Amino acid sequence: MVGSNRSFDRKGSRFKSQPKVLVLCEDSKSGKRYLEEAAFYFRAKAQVEIVHCGITHPSGIVERAVVRQKQFDKVFCVLDRDTHLCFERALNVARSHSRITVIASYPCFEFWLLLHFGFNRKPFRAVGKNSPGDLVTKSLRAKPGMFRYEKGKDISYFTQLLGEPFNVARALAPKILEDVSVSGEPNPSTEIHLLMDEFEALSKPQLI
Repeated sequence: MVGSNRSFDRKGSRFKSQPKVLVLCEDSKSGKRYLEEAAFYFRAKAQVEIVHCGITHPSGIVERAVVRQKQFDKVFCVLDRDTHLCFERALNVARSHSRITVIASYPCFEFWLLLHFGFNRKPFRAVGKNSPGDLVTKSLRAKPGMFRYEKGKDISYFTQLLGEPFNVARALAPKILEDVSVSGEPNPSTEIHLLMDEFEALSKPQLI
């Protein structure tokens, strides 16, 4: 029996310990809940801490990531481009820290939700008092089941869109990034699918 236990211990040591991951986002309600539920769905919840850090501009979020990175193996900053003047500065700060990865959306997280309903590469530009992010939200509300969408509402949009819509978004987002690399125009696009990939990878044992 002792020999059997030792054999089990040796087998257990073949796998790497799961990395400790921090995800910082600016949205305290809908976006944060979506990411929390995605992590739970992929069984990555135990390895992922998602925090609304009380700061709603990109450079502030990245600066918080710099302070906290020593406690984690990887830190992801989920940022909206929208009209933030400090967005490029945030990207530059993040590039100098190997543990920090920016997950950017142009103009905002809601574009990822919009992709659940099909392909879109029409740029969102500010019109009057409406920011690019406001216009994405307006387009999103025109989609089935989304007419009451509000960024600050604590509603389970991940559960609502799970299934074929979610698969559509995961398939379209990388294709849009391919077009961005050719056209040089990131508006609109999103990297949220890369975070979904990370959550999925965290759920799988990694051999040493």
